[in-house]
Amino acid sequence: MDPTELLGLLARSLARVDADRPLPLRLCEACVEILRAQGAALTVATPGDRLAVSTPGAFEQLEPLQEVLGEGPVHQAMAEDRPVVVRIDGGSNDYPVFSQLAGSVGGDVTIHAVPMRAGGRVVGVISLYVTAGRLARSADDVQFLADAVGTSLLGDVETLDWSERSRVHQATGMVVAQLKIPPDDALAVIRAHAFARAATLQSVADDVLHRRLTFSHDEPTDDATDRTEEP
Repeated sequence: MDPTELLGLLARSLARVDADRPLPLRLCEACVEILRAQGAALTVATPGDRLAVSTPGAFEQLEPLQEVLGEGPVHQAMAEDRPVVVRIDGGSNDYPVFSQLAGSVGGDVTIHAVPMRAGGRVVGVISLYVTAGRLARSADDVQFLADAVGTSLLGDVETLDWSERSRVHQATGMVVAQLKIPPDDALAVIRAHAFARAATLQSVADDVLHRRLTFSHDEPTDDATDRTEEP
């Protein structure tokens, strides 16, 4: 799928998710919807610590279990900077203790642990839980989405100078109005587009302000969300 179309799905999914939830959880739920998984978790590496959030349900204890045991696909994906796919069925594999305990927690499930990259480094892992079949998108699409989510979570608008920050804030307000989503979600959409275009946050903000990039909550899900118009 074209990156712009994939980001359009992310934007519309965020618009449908309950705005009362924290942004990392909303991103988790959006990925579940787009990829047709049965659950997901985001694990973000911070200095001396890791932060994790999971969608509620049968699998929400799988990431905390890996953290406690010090083994599992999230650890491997983060350490080796590559996707790790493992079927958890209580049998022997590379993580014997985790596999046995995870089987009793979530039953038979395939875990797709995909590294999230931002600024040329691994910043965390998105775990996708699938109980039957496969993910709805290709491996390349899944990796792109993981990187876009990682970039959206870690971008820091406060590092910009005042004039740049003002433009980004104005553009965020326009995306809020167009998609009817909270400001944090709107900023995440702008960051994801900057990532997809290898562009700066300011340049994407300028496109929004000059209406070269617009969003619509009501467009069909198989269409891109952005449109290019003449200034």
